Amino acid sequence: MAKKTLITIYDTTLRDGAQTKGISFSLEDKLRIAAELDAMGVPYIEAGWPSANPKDREFYTRIRGMKFKTARIVAFGSTHRPGVTPAKDPAFKALLQVEPSAACIVGKASSLHVREVLRISNNDNLKLIGNTVKYLKSKGLEVFFDAEHFFDGFFLDPDYALQCLGAAQDAGADALVLCDTNGGALPWDIEAAVLRVRDTLSTPIGIHVHNDSGTAVAATLAAVRAGAAQVQGTINGYGERCGNADLCAVIANLSLKMGYETIPLKNIARLAPFARMVSELANRPLPPNSPFVGASAFTHKAGFHADAVRKNPVTYEHIKPESVGNARGMLVSDQSGKANVLTMAERMNISMDAAAVKKVLARLKEAEFRGYQYDGAEGSFEILVRKTLGSFKPFFELEGLRIVVTKRRRTGEIFSEASIAVRMGDKREFTAAEGDGPVNALDNALRKALEPMFPSLEDMRLTDYKVRVLDERAGTAAGVRVLITSRDSHASWTTVGVSENVIEASWLALVDSIELKLLRETAK
Repeated sequence: MAKKTLITIYDTTLRDGAQTKGISFSLEDKLRIAAELDAMGVPYIEAGWPSANPKDREFYTRIRGMKFKTARIVAFGSTHRPGVTPAKDPAFKALLQVEPSAACIVGKASSLHVREVLRISNNDNLKLIGNTVKYLKSKGLEVFFDAEHFFDGFFLDPDYALQCLGAAQDAGADALVLCDTNGGALPWDIEAAVLRVRDTLSTPIGIHVHNDSGTAVAATLAAVRAGAAQVQGTINGYGERCGNADLCAVIANLSLKMGYETIPLKNIARLAPFARMVSELANRPLPPNSPFVGASAFTHKAGFHADAVRKNPVTYEHIKPESVGNARGMLVSDQSGKANVLTMAERMNISMDAAAVKKVLARLKEAEFRGYQYDGAEGSFEILVRKTLGSFKPFFELEGLRIVVTKRRRTGEIFSEASIAVRMGDKREFTAAEGDGPVNALDNALRKALEPMFPSLEDMRLTDYKVRVLDERAGTAAGVRVLITSRDSHASWTTVGVSENVIEASWLALVDSIELKLLRETAK
């Protein structure tokens, strides 16, 4: 069998995706996404501008302590400023300080932008590109050149756009990434331009497409057909304005339909759970009609469609749902979701037979009906599995709690205090604590009660807290789903709670988080 052509996947969810209106990934979110991208087998993870903000700088510090099997961390930057050499440009000093594995440098590839935005000569822009790439290569970095507005520039002045690529190639760039920055080029135009670049230059070609025309995925696939060897995009198509090319759809199409090699084939079946996890961390619903990974992607209504699918799924399904980790929506059986449950259980070192899987699935479906979502809350899923199998014994029991929120008359400061009573075996503890808000006060009070018995909790802290309204139409009476991320010196984990009362939902997630920490400590 002939070896498949490898297409290198380059993820920019943490940089371009984070520029989506309404999305603000926390540091812990970014670390979780990066770790999962590595587990999926993605070769390059673009982490952001090292000089942009403290969060990105701290991300680079933390990421150096993580051991990745596959991924290389890429720092993003732009060509050096006119009138300043790369060695004296503060942005490059910041980039090199974070010690990335590679750098992606954006530079102008359109004479219009050179004239109207940079306001320098075309020749001076070529020098910026060449000097920047040459300088970073001298520092031992792998360097990708993002040719900004390449397609607009190519259609306006093809010779100059190609000269910009040539300047990067001559300076030693490892890939020339053609960017449809405005998202206005159509797939056949992109294919023609990529063919021209392929026939003119020898450096590997990358493609970076925005979705303003609704054709980002199609344009990306067309570019690969024309010779692009690197694909840049984001999970769920997040990105500025209308977003970027959706890597979930790109990877699935390239691997399952076009005969290319992207990430390891066995990991394609993790696409749907990963897409849902990222959507939870982004705190926005994954559209149910998202290709391949959406909840409705393989859902069939009653009638002749459903009848045909029962007889032969090929009649109305373009691929097998499980090949991307999804499921057929109309079927409810003992086997539905079995592979996903077993895979997650194996990662938790939990063994289950067929009867146990059936019990877990029943409990899982009942919980999801009430609004729970476990794709972004593996910690609560582990608790659910162990409770269902009867192998879990609670470490403590709540006897009562009270939360008081007061506004101080003189200062206007909001003051939160929680009082809590818990029982641990024959021992009863009653404590009170203050906090920055009701949940923080509740967390502090619970820890104060438990730490004398479980001192390992001193090593644990809450790092992120998210609330999602489950039914906006219900207004203030709507149920909410709370996600809490905690970490200790060894790992981080996320738990979930659902209730019509945000405090109760927070309590449920908090209890799962603490119980999981104690469970793991006792298992050592």
